[in-house]
Amino acid sequence: MSQTPRSERLHIVLYGRTNSGKSSLINALTGQAVSLVSAVAGTTTDPVSKAMEVKGLGACVLVDTAGFDDRDEALGQLRIERTKGTLKFADIAILVLASDETDIEEAWVEVLKTSKIPIVTVLNKGDVHTYDDALKAKLKTLTGHPPIVASAHTGMGIEDLRKALHEAHIKDDERTITGSLTKAGDTVLLVMPQDAAAPKGRLILPQVQTIRELLDKGCISISCTPDTMRQALSALARPPHLIITDSQAFKEVYALKPEGSLLTSFSVLFAAYKGDIDNFVEGARAIASLTPSSRVLIAEACTHAPESEDIGTVKIPRLLRGRIGAELRIDMVAGKDFPDDLTPYDLVIHCGACMFTRKMVMSRSAQAQAQKVPMTNYGITLAYLTGILDKVSLPSKE
Repeated sequence: MSQTPRSERLHIVLYGRTNSGKSSLINALTGQAVSLVSAVAGTTTDPVSKAMEVKGLGACVLVDTAGFDDRDEALGQLRIERTKGTLKFADIAILVLASDETDIEEAWVEVLKTSKIPIVTVLNKGDVHTYDDALKAKLKTLTGHPPIVASAHTGMGIEDLRKALHEAHIKDDERTITGSLTKAGDTVLLVMPQDAAAPKGRLILPQVQTIRELLDKGCISISCTPDTMRQALSALARPPHLIITDSQAFKEVYALKPEGSLLTSFSVLFAAYKGDIDNFVEGARAIASLTPSSRVLIAEACTHAPESEDIGTVKIPRLLRGRIGAELRIDMVAGKDFPDDLTPYDLVIHCGACMFTRKMVMSRSAQAQAQKVPMTNYGITLAYLTGILDKVSLPSKE
């Protein structure tokens, strides 16, 4: 893997009226013609994203959106709805103004605040427009920070914008995949089935990211498959501090786990790294209340064609129906598809979400909580169904 995955990049989304200069600002910020610039209103339709390395910020995804004052009779409302869809993954919002009018912007500031997205306000086209102090004071009161007067055309204020974005970058740098479960010098055994979902010559993303973190932490990592786990344990002078397995192998790995070794799974680790693990553990307990007439939603971040023994489409449904009854209704969604209304469901089971940002997973978790629908994830579900959830080690923030 030669590039930072999108799920690990800072997502910066630009919001503003039609022709406020959002596209030009992206180009000035990156020093490249990333976004199409035109004087014609509505040039940007669907949100357009570009993965970039931005000076002072590192690996980012910049997202250009349609103007939220789009009045096109046929497509305007659809464009605005798609702009609102970016709230689910935006880490930082750049609110772009090019006039003294703020009525629409005030409404959007409240939307961004509700979504808990840090806001950096830019008064664009500062080379041709003078903004009065009253407007600047008003925007500071609304957002908590003074606006930046900039010009995408001349480059004025662009460096100030980079600094403001850096300050608004509230990503928790202390959050790690293994959290409190590992420290320098620990021996960690990684049990990784190599099936059809892991093409020859490659490891799946959670495995790659976990191995890299263990190296960075100074841990001693040893890899094996479930059928070679016994030999791997025999080759060690003492039991490993931690065993990380694929959730599908929980049962057989637990049977071989030495006394004193901690046990977790990649999916459980990512439940904490990307989401609200306490809520997920509580959500798994709702399985006990399911009946044959219940309805379950399984959400998969990836949009790959499922394998014959896919965990989300086959294994978890089979285990659930084996416990609850064949009549249990199970619906599937994939990628960014996710119902606005979760209330028809008695439980939502999400994948490990290695392809999603933490913001995206947390927004779905918050949605489920607001609608009072239990939510859990693949690894937690399998640990519960295997009867070892109380024996699985859960990571906590360091």
